[in-house]
Amino acid sequence: MDPIADSRVARWAVMSAILAPVGMIGGWTVAASLQPSFDPVRETISALAASNATAPAVMTAGLAVTGVAHMVTAAGLRPVPLAGRLMLGLGGLATAVVAMAPVDASPRGHGVAAAVGFVALSTWPAAAWSRRGIAALRPRRAVAATFGLVGLLVWFGLELQQVTSDAGATTGLAERAVAGAQALWPLVVVLTAVARPASLGRDARTT
Repeated sequence: MDPIADSRVARWAVMSAILAPVGMIGGWTVAASLQPSFDPVRETISALAASNATAPAVMTAGLAVTGVAHMVTAAGLRPVPLAGRLMLGLGGLATAVVAMAPVDASPRGHGVAAAVGFVALSTWPAAAWSRRGIAALRPRRAVAATFGLVGLLVWFGLELQQVTSDAGATTGLAERAVAGAQALWPLVVVLTAVARPASLGRDARTT
């Protein structure tokens, strides 16, 4: 294995990192526009992919694209420690499973996959930190990203359980906040690495 090549993020990972937020954010934007009765503040993304939605194929495709994109990005983040790449890949796989298991047709499978995906995509920066690796994954930044993503996830969880002061009135908004942030963070990491390749230490923890 070429140590220099292995210290660089694969160029194709840039495209996959871009596709993740396009699939997620673009998916819910288009799907919601096709369903005028949908309330994006209160209702979840999953409702847009349910079999009784106006255009379930749109959100299903968005989720599938996002999941596959995360897995491809994980494969291309060669300077990142294996634990972080596996966690990102797991989050992507779980997201793809969510796409294949509509909430109304397979509620248990959908719920388990969604939970795994949300947790994996919120915590992968903490598993990917490296003192001399990608700038966006240096210890302080990785911890800050993890705290931010987990904080949004906790907000969504509380809204989903209707234990907040608004009794879950902003469940949809909370989910979009965490899902959007999760989709965008790998792109931030990849762009940081591509913009400053010299910052990648050859002795960073790699696979």
